[in-house]
Amino acid sequence: MRCFKNIAPVVLLASLASATLQIVPGATWTATNTGNHIQAHGGGITKVGKTYYWCVIGEDKTNGTSFQNIQCYSSSNLIEWKYEGALLSRTSSGDLGPNRVVERPKVIYNKATKKYVLWMHIDDSGYAEAKAGVAIGDTVCGKYTYLNSSRPLGFVSRDMGLYVDDDDKAYLLTEDRNNGLRIDLLSDDYLTVKQATYQWKDSIEAPALIKKNGVYFMFGSTLSGWDPNDNKYSTATNIAGPWSAWKTFADSGSKTYNSQTTFVLPVGNNFVYMGDRWVSSNLMRSTYVWLPLTISGTTASMKNAVNWVLDASSGSMTSGPSENVYEGESATLSSGAKTVSCSGCSGSTAAGYVGGSSAGAVTFSSVQSSATTRSTIRIKYLNGDSSQRHANVSVNGGISQRIAFVPASGDPNSSVLHADLKAGANTIKISTSDGSWGPDVDRLMVPQS
Repeated sequence: MRCFKNIAPVVLLASLASATLQIVPGATWTATNTGNHIQAHGGGITKVGKTYYWCVIGEDKTNGTSFQNIQCYSSSNLIEWKYEGALLSRTSSGDLGPNRVVERPKVIYNKATKKYVLWMHIDDSGYAEAKAGVAIGDTVCGKYTYLNSSRPLGFVSRDMGLYVDDDDKAYLLTEDRNNGLRIDLLSDDYLTVKQATYQWKDSIEAPALIKKNGVYFMFGSTLSGWDPNDNKYSTATNIAGPWSAWKTFADSGSKTYNSQTTFVLPVGNNFVYMGDRWVSSNLMRSTYVWLPLTISGTTASMKNAVNWVLDASSGSMTSGPSENVYEGESATLSSGAKTVSCSGCSGSTAAGYVGGSSAGAVTFSSVQSSATTRSTIRIKYLNGDSSQRHANVSVNGGISQRIAFVPASGDPNSSVLHADLKAGANTIKISTSDGSWGPDVDRLMVPQS
């Protein structure tokens, strides 16, 4: 079977993974109830009961850089996400008005006030204001009331994060471009910055802080604009320092597998690295790179993976199952769908003309699964447009799911389909019903335990 590429053994809690739901780093991730690519860039995750909110609270980049919404999605398994609504949306003027920048939204809960507190980077289009804004809400995924913005303790603030320690003290992690990365203590109600806690002289952005066994780990990125770099981490046994020198945690030269740190999520006793794979020329098609992050003593490390399995209830993280491969051009092409040339595709061909006025369709028959299970299928595709395409995907004649495919030309990208498979042969049909064009389908990658 195919496992993680060069994955650290400590991450693998089982040598074999049954066909099951998977995380596919860098793929198009479709919200279950909208059929659109998830727009939660630069976000974080808040868990309430057994539900995770990607709180995800994250940035909506549907129409570019300027502020549109801070979106919220929910999930019980960290893989299938439902769109819940916008926490904050564009207003007619002020910090949240037209042509404004609102980035890196994070939410924490204040046990004393019983309020959810949202902090975010607030700026003008030229990034000259460099402030931190704060809002407050009664529920994690409800509407928030925007309060104000300021420069924390008088210092500029761009990329930022939040951290709540074991004693319920909360900290703003803030990139002070002029002086270095800062940790600042928040007031008891988490609404204002109280005092400085620690400052690195190094230029580090995209901060994310965790603690394990009494050791704090600060993760962040060096400054290279929208382009990725080898992200780093620093450790301490006291949040006020001293902190260690910065070290890399992913393969050297990998540019953190073409991503930038946005958040580190504890799941059970393990951790998930959450990164953004930015596409500056078309921000709405930026994707998410989530990978197992191994913490041991004062060392953090991470390896890349095409796909992997996360059990949100236990925190176990296992390698992705082996896959059966089904070529698009070998499927049954009907109603105008036909084989097209594709230099970057497997076999240099793909199934094209999916959808359109004739409702071209690609039907894969005898798709094999060794078990009756809900699993994740990778659809390898091309989309030469500047906006996302969509397709209706039906498994074994069931109700179609609307799946998104962000722009991808040259080399095929992946879009994920979460579906119920039966043991033995399955039929998967990809089409459209509204006259729009779907993606060119290179192949299906179907889990096989």
